[in-house]
Order: sequence, then C-alpha cells, then structure tokens
Amino acid sequence: MNFQQLKIVRETARRGFNLTEVANALYTSQPGVSKNIKDLEDELGVELFVRRGKRLLGLTEPGKELLETVERILRDAQNLRNIADQFASREQGSLTVATTHTQARYALPEVIKQFKARYPQVHLALHQCSPREIVEMLVAGEADIGIATEAIEGVAELVSFPCYDWHHAVIVPQHHPLTKLPALTLEAIAAHPIVTYHEGFTGRSHIDQAFAAAGQSVDIVLSAIDADVIKTYVEVGLGIGIIAPMAFNPAKDTTLALLPAEHLFPGNTTRLAVHRGVYLRDYARQFVAMVAPGVDAQNLLAGTSGD
Repeated sequence: MNFQQLKIVRETARRGFNLTEVANALYTSQPGVSKNIKDLEDELGVELFVRRGKRLLGLTEPGKELLETVERILRDAQNLRNIADQFASREQGSLTVATTHTQARYALPEVIKQFKARYPQVHLALHQCSPREIVEMLVAGEADIGIATEAIEGVAELVSFPCYDWHHAVIVPQHHPLTKLPALTLEAIAAHPIVTYHEGFTGRSHIDQAFAAAGQSVDIVLSAIDADVIKTYVEVGLGIGIIAPMAFNPAKDTTLALLPAEHLFPGNTTRLAVHRGVYLRDYARQFVAMVAPGVDAQNLLAGTSGD
C-alpha cells in the first residue's frame, strides 16, 4: 500500500469514476491507474469499486468505508508537510482563498493589501466562485479558506466562523418616488420591477423570504451575481435594486440613492470556513484574524481539530 494508490482511490471517487480524468489529474497513465487500483484491492482482499466490464460505476460498501480513512490519511500527511513547512519557512508559501464576487470586490481588498504587505513572499490565489463551488473547493482540499454568506454553514467537513452581519438595502435613481416616502415598506418596493442577486448568492434567500412572509409577489426582472451589474441596470431604468450596502459608493454612484432597509429584510452573516482537521500555517491564521477579528488562533485551532 502506498500514497499513490490512496490518491488514486480518492481522485476516482471525486471525478465520477472516470479513470481518464483521474490519470490526467495525477499526471499518470490510465493503465497505471487501473493497475494501482487492482494491486490495492489484491492487497486488501476486497473489491473497492463496482464494475461493469472495465468501467467503474461506484464504490462498494468496503470501498465507501475505506474512502473515509483514505481522506483522513492524506489529510494528515498534508498536515505533516504543513507543520514542517511552518518551521522551515514561516513567511513563505501559498494561500488559496475561495470567495464570492461581492466579498472579493468590496470586503477583501483592504485585507488583502495588508496581508501582502505583511507576507510579501506568500503567493495568494483568490478564486471567485459561487457559494456551492466554494464548499466543493474546501471539501476537496483545493482551497485553504472560504468566505461567503450562503452555503458554508452546517457542512460536516467544514468549520465556519462569523465575520460580520449586514442587511440588504434598496438602490434607486436619484429623485425616485421611493426616496420621498416617510418609511420604506415591502409593499412599496414590490410595486416596482426589481433587480437583485441571483438565487444562492449574497443573501438572496432572505430577500425572497421577506416578500413571501409579507404575502407580496414581486417582479424580479433581472438577477445577477455582481452588484455592479445590478447598479448598472438600475441606472438605465430597468427597475429598483436590492443589494448589499457595502457595494454602494456615494462618491462613485452619484446617480443613485441608497435606501436603508434593515427593518424589512432578515439579517445576513458572512462567514469564513476552513476544512475541519486541516493544519493552517501561521500566515493563514493571520489572514483569518484579519477577516474575522473575533476568531483568535486558539479558537481556530480548536475548531479545526476534527473533534
């Protein structure tokens, strides 16, 4: 039994049992992948995969049990390398952060600026993804840190921490009738076409919940993952917008007005997540502390211990 065999088992499960993709991912040949699987099965004395001819269709029951152990062994092996790297080169390495467009565009620039000033020799890769893709990258070990408002809480393989709370706000063209109301209401908003976030992004579920609870039907004429797109279509008169207020810049968005709506929509919490049980190097913990100041190093280590 060797690490290459364990990596092949893990990649085979991750890549839908397509051995060509497994071979490409591990920079080897398909016959080599098949031989490693067969050698491991012969050594263990059980079949790990359900087969139809030469095709793999899924995991057998022993294969499902073994996969959990394989994941843990490979994760612990990476932790050993991370610990060694930590003491060999404390301020060098790489950090992969997966986050949404809203966070990358509005919440993280100052944090990343400070981080790079402190750790200039750390290569920081920033991936903009949907919340579901962020979860997938964290679970697969393709990202060290994930930041999003949706999807990352309650995933068994992850531990997450709150970064900050926020409420949606409404944007309208300057001098729009809604700016003259003494108090903004859901009924008044629902009387206009709405441009807002796509489902699954930036607290969209809370927007839908608020209107449903009030019995208000709404005409969402356009949805987007990017607040800049939402603002653009509000500017051209397609409708009124519902956005995260951090995306509004009074100095730049001079043709628009921001109307607070904390009393109308449920609050949102942007969270940071890491894979449970993964050892984070000092600079990764410092990045976490910059994004979520309430999470100190001890809390982070306790949260990722795998307990």
